[in-house]
Amino acid sequence: MSNQHSDQQSNQHSDQQSDTQGTDPWAGLDSPAAPNASSWVAQQLEAIDRAGTTDAAEIKGRPVEVLTMRGARSGRVLRVPLMRVEHDGVYAAVASKGGAPDNPQWYHNVVADPHLLLQDGTTTSKVIAREIHGAERDEWWPRCVAAFPDYADYQKNTDRLIPVFLLEPPA
Repeated sequence: MSNQHSDQQSNQHSDQQSDTQGTDPWAGLDSPAAPNASSWVAQQLEAIDRAGTTDAAEIKGRPVEVLTMRGARSGRVLRVPLMRVEHDGVYAAVASKGGAPDNPQWYHNVVADPHLLLQDGTTTSKVIAREIHGAERDEWWPRCVAAFPDYADYQKNTDRLIPVFLLEPPA
């Protein structure tokens, strides 16, 4: 979906160190993002940036949110538009990759460093991503499908359980 390359190696140790040393784990995420290799994603992000709101882009008539993250290997700032999934002020990110057999590249970046910026409309917030499992995922999956019905077909077309992250404000 984007050019997060193979930023798949976990950098959790250094991320944990930065937290314990008192540095801001979101520092630098407001820097310009690396260009996106996918032309349709780049076009969406350009439209969002020009308008100053995620309302300027959609997928199949449905709203998007934008996640800003660090590449797990490169450390570069990366942005990706995802389907907007929100319930009672809590957002979710669905790592569907259209039902492909593997996770999208951004999944590995979020696992390596869960400190993200979330843009919805004109509001950008600091969030921490947490992958959900079991009953919690079972509770959220219908919400994800309600936000973007294609997710149901994507899940049917893959052997992997499509990961879902909750995007929660820092404590």
